[in-house]
Amino acid sequence: MKLHHNPASPYVRKVRVLALETGLSDKIELASVTLTPIGPDANVCADNPIGKIPTLVCDDGSALYDSRVICEYLDSLHGGARMFPEQGDARWTAVRRQALADGILDAAVGTRYESVLRPEKLRWPDWINAQLNKIRRSLDVLEHESLGGGVDIGTISIACALGYLDFRYPDEDWRTTRPRLSEWFERFSQRSSMQETSPG
Repeated sequence: MKLHHNPASPYVRKVRVLALETGLSDKIELASVTLTPIGPDANVCADNPIGKIPTLVCDDGSALYDSRVICEYLDSLHGGARMFPEQGDARWTAVRRQALADGILDAAVGTRYESVLRPEKLRWPDWINAQLNKIRRSLDVLEHESLGGGVDIGTISIACALGYLDFRYPDEDWRTTRPRLSEWFERFSQRSSMQETSPG
């Protein structure tokens, strides 16, 4: 398999963390790309018409895209504990947490594009503040989640979102008012899968 990737992408990181946690990492070739929303990569576009990463090219030549789809596909390929619980409350909790973490990332990545790529005179401060408030509200909810010590798609997604905030938004200082979430993230970040995929 081949994964179009960039180490700065938190969505790519989610895929790579899951691959490491499930023992599949050695079966995935990393194809490094550099792209922006207005500067796509031709090789990525050949495999994914949307032109986004991560994009996974399977052994049969078919392509999968969107980190959620790729992660669930990879989770079907190993014989260990499932990162997507199969049923019941555990499944709905894990996929809900993934959705919340992806929402944080959608707001954070979009705000970075608005703040860095868009010409300064065209930037929309009210939109930026609204996105940052989405992130802050979501972090406040996560402060009260019982994340525990388990590993699944929900906790992986949350950890990658928090890591991206540290990487791109250090001034946000999200830890100060969220000590429980900060403590959980410090523990989770010690996992070898997180250490190996750190963007900075």
